[in-house]
Amino acid sequence: MNNPIGFEGFIQIALVVKDIRKAAETWARFFNVPVPDIAEHPPARNPELTYRGEPAYYGLKFAVIQAGSFVIELHEPDEHDSTFREFLDKHGNGVHHLGFQVGDKRDAVIGELEKMGYAMRTVGYYPGSSWTIVDSEDDLGVNLNIKPKA
Repeated sequence: MNNPIGFEGFIQIALVVKDIRKAAETWARFFNVPVPDIAEHPPARNPELTYRGEPAYYGLKFAVIQAGSFVIELHEPDEHDSTFREFLDKHGNGVHHLGFQVGDKRDAVIGELEKMGYAMRTVGYYPGSSWTIVDSEDDLGVNLNIKPKA
């Protein structure tokens, strides 16, 4: 790759789980940290979010365990189509993606991954940044989350 993904940008591991409460409690016990808050996001239309090139509509329970600038994210999807539901239906509980912050190289990295044949599974925007889930699980065993900044 002309724009390699550096280890210095490795910022997250995201897990998809069937029972977020149980997963959050277990991970917190393993790390001896407080059980993280679990946010519940009901299904909603969001013009800043796509799934497989179409506007996304899904709900999600979400929790974060943070250690400095590194995070473990827990995702429990609802029944609607999403990258998280797709993964859970196919694999059950597991590592959905590894997240990398690549700064100004974001568009170049995404462009190279697309030229290599990887589809952009989900693209989302939020104030000040974005995230792109690259469909790489068949080759890498996990998807990639490419972000310009955290």
